[in-house]
Amino acid sequence: MDEQGRTTSSNQPILYVLDTNVLIHDPNALLNFEEHHVAIPMTVLEELDKLKDGKLTVAAECRQAIRLIDKTLGEATPAHVERGVPIARGKGQPKGTLSILMNKHGHAEDPLPSHLADNVIINQLLALKEKRPDTSVILVTKDINMRLKARACGIEAEDYSTDQLVDDVALLSKGYHSVPGSFWDRVGKVETRQDHGRTWHRVQLNEVLPAAHINEFIVDEQGFVGWIKGIRADELLILDMHQEPLLHQEAWGLKPRDVYQALALFALLDPDIHLVNLTGAAGSGKTILALAAAIEQTMVSKRYRRIIATRSVQGLDQEIGFLPGTEAEKMEPWLGAITDNLEALHMDDENTHGSVDYILSKVPLQFKSLNYIRGRSFQQSLILIDECQNLTPHQIKTIITRAGSGSKVVCLGNLAQIDTPYLSATSSGLTYMTERFKDFPNGVHITLQGVPRSVLAEYAESHL
Repeated sequence: MDEQGRTTSSNQPILYVLDTNVLIHDPNALLNFEEHHVAIPMTVLEELDKLKDGKLTVAAECRQAIRLIDKTLGEATPAHVERGVPIARGKGQPKGTLSILMNKHGHAEDPLPSHLADNVIINQLLALKEKRPDTSVILVTKDINMRLKARACGIEAEDYSTDQLVDDVALLSKGYHSVPGSFWDRVGKVETRQDHGRTWHRVQLNEVLPAAHINEFIVDEQGFVGWIKGIRADELLILDMHQEPLLHQEAWGLKPRDVYQALALFALLDPDIHLVNLTGAAGSGKTILALAAAIEQTMVSKRYRRIIATRSVQGLDQEIGFLPGTEAEKMEPWLGAITDNLEALHMDDENTHGSVDYILSKVPLQFKSLNYIRGRSFQQSLILIDECQNLTPHQIKTIITRAGSGSKVVCLGNLAQIDTPYLSATSSGLTYMTERFKDFPNGVHITLQGVPRSVLAEYAESHL
């Protein structure tokens, strides 16, 4: 089996041909095909060359992919490049090869018109299969339509799934376990102790909770809320959270509306939690909870020096440069959700607009474009990343690694609202991060419930 997740039926290596969008999705993709051959069409190199200039997010991915291709090919001769250069991975022995598929001039017998880059690649692969009938050729692309065209022409095609950790987002952790009835009915043995005003339970379960992880919560119908802080076989170490104090938390005047918002606010305010990942439907309270907690911790407790707000938006890379003004002014239209929620936090003020302007002038809130976050290091900052569902796993890693000493990262997203053409709920960076961080001792993930925004919003979310 290769890292792409494909089980091979024979020992014959497969030739994987990578499309441009695969290298943008993961610039290190060519390293993930184990002993198999990887080929990059000249058309793909030309597309990477067109996209590599500038400070855009896509441009940075293209430059990284080009540098890796150049490093792999090294000083190889043109003949070796066409035949295949061994792919080195760290200190291990090279496995598999990398080659460049040279463009051929279009022929009348080509099944697809060659004025489109996708068609040029598919025609190339058809010619390659005819020339080397014993070679198994597979096109790897994030473009569904290109996969359909390839299959229609007799070329096997598949999605790039190396960084896809789950096949169904319904299997993704919610960050808590909702237990019908009483949780204690499932407990065989319990040891309870008090420590600095906190209640700890060491319990042995009659039936093990499905896929329990560190920092997940247990919520039952009788009002018990527990926080899993240790796991050993069928034994759990649980911190009793006491529901009443949770529901009476407050951040910048905002109180949680249900136990799930209460858990989210608790995680947002906990200095020992460095990553908070909030998912949920539109209007479930993700942004307003994060913003209230952020202002509380910069203006009142002074835990953080500033708030960095950024957002992934389809089309942002192309459109931000044409807006007038400074980086903050350019970002403002995209971060309207932040100012909308500031207004919501000050709805009861005599002059809401004046209050928002005052807060924006006093709160160290900075709007940053994702394009300019690369290479930065933010110390003692609370970093809010909105619309995380539109980020690739590689982009998520790039952003989270910007967190410096004393910083906290809050990721917000809704997997039902992906706007990027080459991402799905299972391949989204938000899904990837949720799965990868489920055992991180300083991280919490919560899927918020309901749509408290309005009766209309709730009805639309469930009926449209």
